[in-house]
Amino acid sequence: MIAPADLAHCRAAIRTGSLSFHAASRLLPNKVRDPALVLYAFCRLADDAVDEASDDAATKATAVLGLRDRLDLVYQGRPRNDPTDRAFTAVVEAFEMPRALPDALLEGFAWDAIGRRYDDLSGVMDYSARVAAAVGAMMCVLMRQRHPDALARACDLGLAMQLTNIARDVGEDARAGRIYLPLSWLSEAGIDPAAFLADPHPDVRVRALVMRLLAEARSLYARSGAGIARLPLACRPGIHAARHIYGGIGGAIAANDHDSITLRARTGRAQKLGWLGLSFINSAASVVMPVAATLHAAPRPEVRFLVEAAARLTEVRARSDVVFQVLAQLETQDRNRASAPQMARGGAQPG
Repeated sequence: MIAPADLAHCRAAIRTGSLSFHAASRLLPNKVRDPALVLYAFCRLADDAVDEASDDAATKATAVLGLRDRLDLVYQGRPRNDPTDRAFTAVVEAFEMPRALPDALLEGFAWDAIGRRYDDLSGVMDYSARVAAAVGAMMCVLMRQRHPDALARACDLGLAMQLTNIARDVGEDARAGRIYLPLSWLSEAGIDPAAFLADPHPDVRVRALVMRLLAEARSLYARSGAGIARLPLACRPGIHAARHIYGGIGGAIAANDHDSITLRARTGRAQKLGWLGLSFINSAASVVMPVAATLHAAPRPEVRFLVEAAARLTEVRARSDVVFQVLAQLETQDRNRASAPQMARGGAQPG
């Protein structure tokens, strides 16, 4: 299915670019681990393409539009001559990956490119659904599990992981001019966003917001655990491991007194090994434990479209109208920026 050389390239990219996932993936069976490595390599490639673009909006727009074109080629079955693109095309074809799932990821990157901010927690969840829960839904597809309950809990795990990332990166994001905390939370705390970006520091109000975000993540981690029992038995340790490792990052943030501006939360090798061992225990216990009521909880509204697409409960089109609109907006902005210097050089034209 996947050319060995292309798979080796993807494995190397994840080994250096996503240590937490690489550690968890070692517990997955080969038939899931290999396509999962390809999926994460493609996501990492896309994320890096946007992150490594300069802070100039036009450059980020160009990066996102380039990813759109690459994804178009993947779904046409004629990828660019790149090992990650070729491998991801093989995965898309073998698992019949709904286009709506990688499109959601692309939409999240487009939101980053236009500098979108989020008024409330639901807005942050909307963003997290696209850049993280979509990956959780795609992982379920790779495990050949399309039951709506399992998908909903996988999306919970993706949301929890992204909230953890946001909590960990408050300072790094602020120094880059980005805010992912809900603006309504900042307002309630008496924090002016512009002043915070100009001088980010971990005062008691900011640490309280980080603590609040991690509390939301913990509730989602708890809900996600019930869905792991729906997965194939051989896959459960790897997903439990991802859950424990990312949850551990939240614990490291708390150990730093929720200061994620001057300190960077890190977890050690010994901790990761402990969580890997705990993952096997959890997986064995899930065989005999009764099904948790939270397994059947309705998906959060922000991820419902992902669950429906992955479960094939809705018609899957080439690209959703919503994604098309945000990409069209990005393309228009990019074209206008490119034409502005030419108009300035040309001056007024005679009538």
